[in-house]
Amino acid sequence: MHPFAYVRATDADQAVAVVAADPAASFLAGGTTQLDLMKDGVIGPDRLVDISRLPLRGITAGETTLRVGALTSMEELAADPVVGRRLPFVREALLQGASVQLRNLATIGGNLLQRARCRYFRDPAVDACNKRAPGSGCAAITGIQRMHAVLGTSEHCIALHASDLAVPLTALDATVHVQGVNGPRSVPLTRFYLQPGDTPQRENVLDHGDLITAVDIPLLPETARSHYLKVRDRASYEFALTSAGVALVIDDGRIEQARVALGGVGTVPWRARDAEEILRGAPTDTAAFRAAADAAVAGARPLPGTAFKVDLARRTLVRALETVAGAHS
Repeated sequence: MHPFAYVRATDADQAVAVVAADPAASFLAGGTTQLDLMKDGVIGPDRLVDISRLPLRGITAGETTLRVGALTSMEELAADPVVGRRLPFVREALLQGASVQLRNLATIGGNLLQRARCRYFRDPAVDACNKRAPGSGCAAITGIQRMHAVLGTSEHCIALHASDLAVPLTALDATVHVQGVNGPRSVPLTRFYLQPGDTPQRENVLDHGDLITAVDIPLLPETARSHYLKVRDRASYEFALTSAGVALVIDDGRIEQARVALGGVGTVPWRARDAEEILRGAPTDTAAFRAAADAAVAGARPLPGTAFKVDLARRTLVRALETVAGAHS
C-alpha cells in the first residue's frame, strides 16, 4: 500500500480545508471500498482525513422529508421505522446492497460515492482505463463486458454505477447536501452524477475537498406502494445485473403517481422518466407495464456482452411493477 499521512478531523470545516488544500488528500469514513482500492493500488492518497467522528450521523424525520446524516450507517437507515413504513424500497435496496457486516460500517455518503465495479478500473495492471488514466482507452469495450452499462455509455467508458441505494433515492428526487470551501450547497441526486462522455474520470459534480454532510429523502405518500427488485447471479454479496426501484400511487385501478429508476444498466443511477409518463393515468395491467419498460430502455446502446441486459431490464421492471400493483390490490 502507498504510504500516507493520517489526520483525524475535529469539525467539518477543518476536514474540508485540509483536503481542499492538498490535491493528494481524501476523506476517510467507513472505508469499506476505499481501503480495498488503496490495497490494490488503484488509488494512492498521500493523506487521509478521518471524518468518522464528526457529528454527521443520525436520522431526522419531518412531515415530508427524512434527513439522513452522511455518516449514518446503511444498517441504521435500514432499521429506521419511518423508512420501513414510508420508504420500503429504500430499505430493500439497503438490505440487498451489502452483507450485515458491511452495512454496519458503510456510510450513506460513502455508498453514494462508491467507485465503479469495472474489473479493468480495479486492476492497475490494465493500462487502458480512462477513469484511472484519462486518454488511455477503455479495455472493457473490447474485453469482458457482462457487468457493464448499456445506458449513458460513451466511446470512452461503459463502467456501471454500482450503488443499490442510489436507485430508489434517484426515483425519489433525493437531495445531497455538500460542504465545500465556499460554504454549503445542495444538489439534486438526479444532477449529482455525471455520465462519462469524454471525461469518465469525473463521476459526480463534487469538487476536490467537497464533503457530503447529509441527504434529504422525500417521503412517499401514505397510500404509495414501492418495491426494489434486484436481479443478480447469486442471492448474497453480489452486484446487480439489473434492478428496478418503483413506487406507485394507485386509485381505482389506475396509476396516479409513478416513480421509476433502474440500476445495473446505467453509468449513473437511471431515472426512467419516459416510463413514468406512460404509467401516469394508465391501468395496472401488463400491457402498460411492458410499454413503460420499453420506454425505460429505449436509449440503450448494448455491446455483444451486455445485449442480454436490455431484455432483462425490461423484465425486471415489469416484475417490479406487477409486484407493487399486486400488493396494492
